[in-house]
Amino acid sequence: MTSPLILAIDQGTGSSKCLLVDELGEVVARGGAPLGQSTPHAGWVEQDPEEIWASVRTAVAACVTPELAPRVVAVGFSTQRESCVIWERKTGKAITPLLSWQDQRTEDLCEDIRARGVGAIIREKSGLPLDPMFTAVKAKWLLDRIDPDRKRARAGEIVIGTIDSFLLSRFGGEALVEAGNASRMQLVNVGIAEYDDVLLDIFDIPRAALPRIVPSVGPFPVCRDFAPIPDGVPVRAVMADSHSALFAHGAYKPGPIKATHGTGSSVMGLIDPSSLRGGKTLHPGLCLTLAWWVDKPMLGFEGNIRSAGSTILWMADLLGIDAAELARLASTCEDAGNVHVVPGFNGLGAPWWDSNAVGLISGVTLGVGRPVIARATIDSIAHQIADLVDVVRQSGLAVDRLHVDGGPTRNDQLMQFEADMTGVTVARTDTAELSAMGVAHLAGIAEGIFTFSGLSRMDRGGRCYTPALDEKIRAAKRLGWRRAVARSLGSVTPAEP
Repeated sequence: MTSPLILAIDQGTGSSKCLLVDELGEVVARGGAPLGQSTPHAGWVEQDPEEIWASVRTAVAACVTPELAPRVVAVGFSTQRESCVIWERKTGKAITPLLSWQDQRTEDLCEDIRARGVGAIIREKSGLPLDPMFTAVKAKWLLDRIDPDRKRARAGEIVIGTIDSFLLSRFGGEALVEAGNASRMQLVNVGIAEYDDVLLDIFDIPRAALPRIVPSVGPFPVCRDFAPIPDGVPVRAVMADSHSALFAHGAYKPGPIKATHGTGSSVMGLIDPSSLRGGKTLHPGLCLTLAWWVDKPMLGFEGNIRSAGSTILWMADLLGIDAAELARLASTCEDAGNVHVVPGFNGLGAPWWDSNAVGLISGVTLGVGRPVIARATIDSIAHQIADLVDVVRQSGLAVDRLHVDGGPTRNDQLMQFEADMTGVTVARTDTAELSAMGVAHLAGIAEGIFTFSGLSRMDRGGRCYTPALDEKIRAAKRLGWRRAVARSLGSVTPAEP
């Protein structure tokens, strides 16, 4: 067979994964490589940029055999967002670690910036709340240490970027960043997809050190020294991982939303810009972001949950079992009752955005055993997603269906509880690697292999879960959860998100 193949690379927090996808959208081959991270101090989360690049190369080699390599006609990258690394423009060598999206070392810096009274301006222009999650404050922290007078940054000797930009730099040429990833840097005016001088001034980031923003379909460089991929194969698409998952679900218009379940969780959907006219605004618990840019920038809303799958791993470790045994224990418990696990390990993200929130287990009595604790751990993911669906509705946006993806979605108990707590049909896809598949679809569109209409008709398989809980019972459970969150919060009024 000589049909064309698309190589999709998903560079995530814990690993780099690859898919080879054919012209029918079927997966031909897979490959992957694990990736470590370090926590040198409490709240600090770093990764080695060179290790990330090596993991991408290892994953590609594991996925693409020498026999298949000549058939690869396009490459796409899906990448973790909001992380920050600085490298030398001339050599491409990283001169800082990659500060992860999970990193919290900049909380005090955020407080200093907030005290200047610019939080509302930052939110209005970037669409994002001032928070350690986003890139700008990480970039400032790094520059304050390696280039305090900004001399090298102003001269353009160094480049400040997200991981997609760093990976693309390995192929040479101009420093570039994809628009959706750029919108998470908190340096971009989200309405026009351009760097904003006011934001650059607030964070003290010289424009000369930033990569150029380009659409999700480029232009990007061609591959080189990327064995076994032949030199000259074009990179046709780049997307942020959560955005790519939304694209893979076929959610090309407002209405359907998706919830990616990973280390954390992302609830995202597209927005009709007209819904924000006439003084209308998103609920402050949600972010405004660029989902992707093909023929024009597409706006989306998003809520970021800091701990989802990581809550399961933490509790399993605490109980001295593995994640599979935790799920089995939870399945033996019909109802967690008034026991709740609030995973505020590094504060709570959307819709609360409270970095002072703490993790807790509430409602515990002498009669509570391991199955109840396990069930409450699983339930915490559904409750956090329901918090976000609630504020999406409060923003006047339609929620037609909740598409889900990620490892925790294999748990039928969680999926049914998610449908019950959100009051929305939950649709689980059969495809596990949604972030990689989305960028494969977009690269295929750019290469002329796929079309939007053809992808819209594609059967994605899966299973649907419909709400089955009495509304009064649902309301009581949601109220119990909100009361538990109220105990966790450190600085936010707990009545409503």
